[in-house]
Amino acid sequence: MTTCLTPAQLADRHRDTLDTALETIAGRGYWSPYPEHPKAYGDGATVLNSLDAEQGLAAFNAVRDSRFELDQPGTTGWVGAEHSPYGFALGVSYPKADIDQLLPAMAAGVPAWRDAGPEVRALVCLEILARINAHTMEFAHAVMHTSGQAFMMAMQAGGPHAQDRGLEAVAYAYAEQTRLPRNAAWSKPQGKRGPIELTKEFTAVPRGVSLLVGCNTFPTWNGFPGLFASLAAGNPVLVKPHPHAVLPLAIAVRFAREVLHAAGFSRDLVTLVAEEDGGTVAADLARRPEVRIIDYTGSTAFGDWLETHAPQAQVYTEKAGVNTVVIDSTDNYKGMIANLAFSLSLYSGQMCTTPQNLLVPRHGIATDDGEKTYDQVVSDLAAAVEHLLADDSRAVSILGAIVSPAVRARVQTAPEIGDVALRSRSIRHPEFPDATVRTPVLVKLDAAKPEHEAAYRAECFGPVSFAVAVDSTAEGLALLRSTIAEQGAMTVGGYTTSEEVERGLVDVCLEECAQLSLNLTGGVYVNQTSAFSDLHGSGGNPAANAALVDAAFVADRFRMVEVRRQA
Repeated sequence: MTTCLTPAQLADRHRDTLDTALETIAGRGYWSPYPEHPKAYGDGATVLNSLDAEQGLAAFNAVRDSRFELDQPGTTGWVGAEHSPYGFALGVSYPKADIDQLLPAMAAGVPAWRDAGPEVRALVCLEILARINAHTMEFAHAVMHTSGQAFMMAMQAGGPHAQDRGLEAVAYAYAEQTRLPRNAAWSKPQGKRGPIELTKEFTAVPRGVSLLVGCNTFPTWNGFPGLFASLAAGNPVLVKPHPHAVLPLAIAVRFAREVLHAAGFSRDLVTLVAEEDGGTVAADLARRPEVRIIDYTGSTAFGDWLETHAPQAQVYTEKAGVNTVVIDSTDNYKGMIANLAFSLSLYSGQMCTTPQNLLVPRHGIATDDGEKTYDQVVSDLAAAVEHLLADDSRAVSILGAIVSPAVRARVQTAPEIGDVALRSRSIRHPEFPDATVRTPVLVKLDAAKPEHEAAYRAECFGPVSFAVAVDSTAEGLALLRSTIAEQGAMTVGGYTTSEEVERGLVDVCLEECAQLSLNLTGGVYVNQTSAFSDLHGSGGNPAANAALVDAAFVADRFRMVEVRRQA
């Protein structure tokens, strides 16, 4: 699409959306401009000029076994080896870039993009998001077949929920860049001599090239905040996807380049660099002096390396953590068990927010259904997971597929750690027989046994959870505190009817900077967050050094430069 977009047209299309986003991040209520129901997309549906599910699948199939052309400078070859967790090769190849040609081309577009100002940049970003939203069904298939998410989750989390996070980042970036006025008149009285008068101009100046290092499991949901925060703050963005999940971010780059060109800016403000599995492109780029911002989601080892070895850049990392639920008591036992069963099962536990450690007093808990022993709580939870996933056709829509051999290996070795309360079973996917689908495994551990400590104090990413017996709720709170301090946590859950215990949970999470969910028994789960309202991560514990999304996530992506003139 080459239609020219003027600032007036962009404002007419998107200024109301930007204003509502700004109001919502202040009020923290529910709102989304991007529908999460599939029926909203397609001919005659809510989202104009959008693809329906069938058209989205056709668009996905159209790029398979072909080159993904982006017309980028410095393209020296083609690379790509994505394989769907559902059992087939995608066959897409992407531009392999000569960085020494690509980076200067990106920098050349910065002056015009900087001078456009925060509002125009924000509106251009919203146009990119609008075009991405119209292709939500294409993204759904791309995310599904790179991450292993089930279709509905890929459609929602990889589509509108990711778009919400991108818009949220734009809103925060705009708000922070406009805290100072663009122009100011300054007058200092000097008595009979008359005032001293100056005019002052304040400009948000971008830091430099922003490197986005994508992840395999949530390429758009985790990728869009950094991409749009940096772009809205005036920085060019170099997108380096995970080698197993290039396609979703490549499609986003395609739309970004299309819109930037239509709005009169350089396409090369957003570029893609792909690599083979096991390559060193991310590490090589991270140390380039031109790279001044890095967004990263992935392993602790590489996140720590980035924080240490890229001192010239502002580095935002989301790494590993040990998510914990403290179970003290409940006034809705069935609701608690059902809520936890779904939380452990969703996307086969392949979420950075999935609960891993369930801390249960060995003497049991008080409930509305009478006292429940530790063994009863664990067996009831295991039974709830089995019931939830009893029908294979329903189970695959919740579990999706196992994303990597490493996750599959953890499921297989988990029974060696302790007593198995729930065994994992393989499920044959009715549509994709070559997919690896496994139900969760639940292992009983004891905090009093030193041989169990290594397991519950380390992240075990995937559908593996530990029911850890503790002497008391007080011991559980102490274990929660030390685990967050040492390993970090993206989420913490708690169930209690005691004001004293609730206060203890809140105190631990405030002091160790972890996001807490209390007494969830309905349709909201500890491993889900809502854009514009919830914060993902805190930036205050080892699991992540930033939160999605708050002012700190955007404010260091630009600097305010002042020009003073004698009036």
